[in-house]
Amino acid sequence: MSDDSDTSYCLIDATRPPKADGPPYAECVLCRKPTEYPESYKGITLCPVCEWQEAQRTACSG
Repeated sequence: MSDDSDTSYCLIDATRPPKADGPPYAECVLCRKPTEYPESYKGITLCPVCEWQEAQRTACSG
């Protein structure tokens, strides 16, 4: 088995939207606070706090 990255064992797709250069920012889908992502991004956006909490909740256990 070839290892392309440190997280190749993790099956969770953790793709992240691009960072915004400035306002307007997209709202967090959980708490409605501004995120670091552009408002034009189509998809799930989380603020840094919710993003961290979600990462803790869904972290791969090995």
